[in-house]
Amino acid sequence: MAWMATPGPGAQVGTVRGLWRYPVKSMAAEPLTSAQLSWAGLAGDRRWAFVRPGAEKNGFPWHTIREDPVMCRYTARLADPERPDKSDVDVQTPTGDTFRVHDPVLAAELGAGIRVMRLDRGMFDAMPVSLITTRTVSALCALAQAPSNALRFRPNVVITPTADRPYAEDEWVGSVLHVGDAAVRVDRRDPRCIIVNVDPDSGRPDAQLLKSIGQQRQACAGVYGTIVRPGLVRVDDPVRITS
Repeated sequence: MAWMATPGPGAQVGTVRGLWRYPVKSMAAEPLTSAQLSWAGLAGDRRWAFVRPGAEKNGFPWHTIREDPVMCRYTARLADPERPDKSDVDVQTPTGDTFRVHDPVLAAELGAGIRVMRLDRGMFDAMPVSLITTRTVSALCALAQAPSNALRFRPNVVITPTADRPYAEDEWVGSVLHVGDAAVRVDRRDPRCIIVNVDPDSGRPDAQLLKSIGQQRQACAGVYGTIVRPGLVRVDDPVRITS
């Protein structure tokens, strides 16, 4: 697939603080020190998802944290990290048992009639890459009196901004971010749902974070982007912007 060259990077707006992959939709994040960004998003991200019984023709058939908050305590890891988009996935349950993602015992544990599906391009709620800044995470969690934890927002890329204020990422919409060897067009703000209320460590709703985001930020936090130049991204890479 051909791609159009983007202008060279401009001013630095931040530094990559964290990279996160979700091999199974709604299960726990896999922390990374580097990751390949492809046309379909971060390699190996959300390539597997569980489907609710009878919901196959629904616009959103996925079994997620919305229905089952404890899903975020199931830890999914790629069995073959060198082949992220083709790899099988091992899932450790909250009780410590480990299953391959397609093991029917795992699906049965999640609920009657639930089945797993493998997805060639990943199942994203909107766009392939989600980004948020550390200052936005801290500000919103403080509003809701919740511990500051970026994983409440399930981002792919967490950025420490150069700006000494929250919500700097809103100003990036319509621009291209150059991150490592990749370039990401920031397309729009990220609308949020009740998942942000769930503590990713305990799997229990413990905050009114969505209410705070709705009151203060029109229910949006962070931004969505699409890849305009694939490439390798690493923790500590500078993030530069081109308008």
